[in-house]
Amino acid sequence: MTKIVVAIDSFKGCLTSEEANQAAAEGIMRNCPDAEVIQIPVSDGGEGFMDAFHAATGGEVVEMAVRDPLMRTIPSRYLLQGTQAVIEIAQTSGLTLLSEDERNPMVATSYGTGQLVADAVRKGARHIIVGLGGSATSDAGIGMLRALIDAFAKHGSWDDIVQLKNVRFTIASDVRNPLCGSNGAAHVFAPQKGATPDMIVALDERARKFAEVSARHFGRDCSRMEGAGAAGGLGYAFLQYLNADCKPGIQLLLDTIGFSQTIRDADLVITGEGSADRQTLMGKLPVGVLKQAGETPVCLIAGKVSDKELLLQAGFAHAECINPPGTPLEEAMQQDVARQNIAATVSRLAVSYIDNSNLLKH
Repeated sequence: MTKIVVAIDSFKGCLTSEEANQAAAEGIMRNCPDAEVIQIPVSDGGEGFMDAFHAATGGEVVEMAVRDPLMRTIPSRYLLQGTQAVIEIAQTSGLTLLSEDERNPMVATSYGTGQLVADAVRKGARHIIVGLGGSATSDAGIGMLRALIDAFAKHGSWDDIVQLKNVRFTIASDVRNPLCGSNGAAHVFAPQKGATPDMIVALDERARKFAEVSARHFGRDCSRMEGAGAAGGLGYAFLQYLNADCKPGIQLLLDTIGFSQTIRDADLVITGEGSADRQTLMGKLPVGVLKQAGETPVCLIAGKVSDKELLLQAGFAHAECINPPGTPLEEAMQQDVARQNIAATVSRLAVSYIDNSNLLKH
């Protein structure tokens, strides 16, 4: 029996990881009904990160009211697994929580993320994993730190906080950028959050000054560390103030769920994301899957594929666009269309692979 593992990232704004996986599985079963198909929800730290952990390892989903990037009260949630918590910052500080005309990283705050952290600590979490993807903020984590001060400090000072000293933090991100400079959080990521050129300069200067003050206070400077620029500088706040470890989100998830064991006897792996290009090779989710797959062939699907030769040279057996040539973006982003196109593409790849494998066996 052919065993196929499906581990596709969300197609942002269109399908969740679970929905994309299900569409692929349906495509496989359409023409390969005898295949064993294993679906694994995945995320590299952004949308779906908490749900991927929950699907793989269980736990209690804790619901609570928090502040969104504009300090409006919204419902949010995080995952509690005994003394471990998993927080997805997109749940509270995410770009998808704002309409396009509300996007303004000069005012957007990470305060809600701090509220989730504080609640997890109060409920006994001693290891907190934080997925740093999809943020609307560029506040260097100042909002998150303020929420923790409001929750725990007796005299309104960070040095008053003792509740966090025995808590270990791990931030999950594929972003390697530093906090400041031309490759920092403001210059690289703030434009997609609504920042104008003048805002970018102001945000970078604000982060630089905050890092200088923090370095003098602690006697160390984490602003140049890989991951400091993640989530508008939230990565920096976790590294500098909470002594966090930083790991690639997909590696952290796949290690936790024992992915390498799951695919040990697999014949084929299907992975994917919304858009695949040379940036995919810079530590994004499909590459994490590829690295753990070893000798098992990995097919990459995406709504848009560029730099196909580079993707194939990196080791993907196939790199296929799910959309027929000329498909308008508005049509391609429709959920039903995306599901149908994923199913059709994966069905074709699976049949081709199984047919070729049978030829080689004979």
